[in-house]
Amino acid sequence: MKKILVIHGPNLNLLGQREKNIYGPTTLNEINALLKKLADRNKIELEILQSNHEGEIVDAIGAAKTNQIHAILINPAAYTHTSVAIRDAIAAVDIPAVEIHLSNIYSREDFRHSSLIAPVCHGQISGFGVNSYLLGLQATIDVIKGASS
Repeated sequence: MKKILVIHGPNLNLLGQREKNIYGPTTLNEINALLKKLADRNKIELEILQSNHEGEIVDAIGAAKTNQIHAILINPAAYTHTSVAIRDAIAAVDIPAVEIHLSNIYSREDFRHSSLIAPVCHGQISGFGVNSYLLGLQATIDVIKGASS
C-alpha cells in the first residue's frame, strides 16, 4: 500500500479556535478525519504529523524514505516563508511533495506572498479552506499513482 506523509506546521493544532475568519471553524482532528476517509477510498495509508517545531518537521521529511513514504502533503504554515531547512529537506529526499494552505497566501500580507517551499514541490494549492487539504491529497494520490506529471 502506498503511504503519504501529511505534515501540519506550526499553530495548525489551534484550528477551529484561531482566526476563524481566515482559517474557518474546522479543527485539525476534523481535517485529519476527512483526509483519512479520502485516503481509505483510494487505498492509501496516511502518516500524520503536526508540529510547531521546525526540526521535528525536518526530521520527519528526512526519514521519509526509510519510513517507506511515497509522497508528502505539507502545510508548512508560517514556515512557508522562512524555512530554508524544510525546503532543503524536501529537495534532499527526492519524494514528490504538494504544498497546501487553507487561506490564499497571495491575498494576504506581503510577507506571505513568497513560498520557499513551493519551488521544490510538485505543486501548490491554496485558498480553498478545508478543501485545500482534500484537493491537495487527491493531487498527491494522483502524482504517486502516475496520473499527473
